[in-house]
Amino acid sequence: MTVTAIPEAHSYFRHEEGRAAISVKHLDKRFRSRRGSAGIHAIDDVTFDVAPGSTLGIVGESGSGKSTLARCILGLLPFDSGRVEVLGTSIGGASQEVVRKLRADAQIVFQEPFESLDPRMRIGDAIAEPIKIRYGGRRGGYLERVNELLRLVALDPDLATRFPHQLSGGQQQRVNIARALATKPSLLVLDEPTSSLDVSVRSEVLRLLASLQQEFGLTYVLISHDLATIRAMSTDIAVMYLGRIVEHGPATEVLQHADHPYTRFLLGSELSLDPHVRSRPAEQREVIASSVPLVGCGFAPRCAFKVDECVTVVPPLARTSPTARVACHLVRKADIADAAATNESKNVFV
Repeated sequence: MTVTAIPEAHSYFRHEEGRAAISVKHLDKRFRSRRGSAGIHAIDDVTFDVAPGSTLGIVGESGSGKSTLARCILGLLPFDSGRVEVLGTSIGGASQEVVRKLRADAQIVFQEPFESLDPRMRIGDAIAEPIKIRYGGRRGGYLERVNELLRLVALDPDLATRFPHQLSGGQQQRVNIARALATKPSLLVLDEPTSSLDVSVRSEVLRLLASLQQEFGLTYVLISHDLATIRAMSTDIAVMYLGRIVEHGPATEVLQHADHPYTRFLLGSELSLDPHVRSRPAEQREVIASSVPLVGCGFAPRCAFKVDECVTVVPPLARTSPTARVACHLVRKADIADAAATNESKNVFV
């Protein structure tokens, strides 16, 4: 069998020193209804940068716009306004050829591992498919590379002859990760990559992703509603609510010194491994986006600390430190801390 050689380096995109791997500026995305009404404002004025080799964790309840944002970043969804640059290439208005070539260097791992695989395609063929699309040749010519990728994600190369239904959920997700790495990308968008897996398998997959990032210098955008996953992987964290980023900063700063009431709510809802620690009784729920434009803070209806300004004026995403930004009119820590002390015996969020 003839084995097709795979280039050792990227041949199309060259990342410039000091430039962000991803740069998003004032991004807006609206889903319009078929009847011509205003539709749903899914992404609202989102701005952030992701440094090469780092992990941006994007966290929020279901319906906050996380997955829509991920698809806009990779050009899988068109957006209405703003600017997105991935590896130095502008996504908005780019030709299909440019986007197609970019996707070899910027891949995505989806939430449901089985649904991401063709049930009629053997595992080896599924992993070889993106290599064939990028470099040409026959899928069978990449057998050595497929076996290498399976070993890389701690799977036996003998699994290459099996079909997806013959693998466990954890094995299926490892196959999806191997397939995403097949074209030697420098950026992975991980859209809830462990949410459908058991807790023990989830930990194994997260350790695998961490080791792959360290070995290959990958940049990650990690989408999750699970703070434990975000905590384990993220260099920086962006908290989303109703299509907006309400808090953004280094992971340690956001997790240890959260300023926004919504971030504090998420942290308070996180289950502790210590059975003696009581968690906040409030549960996370799906956030329903509205076709009516937000006038003030989207979290105001659920926030016990709101003032009149919160329901009439959109809070800007302002800096609270050299590295952190928060969109809250009560951004001063003393204000929220005093209010929290007053309501410490109550469930202050609904």
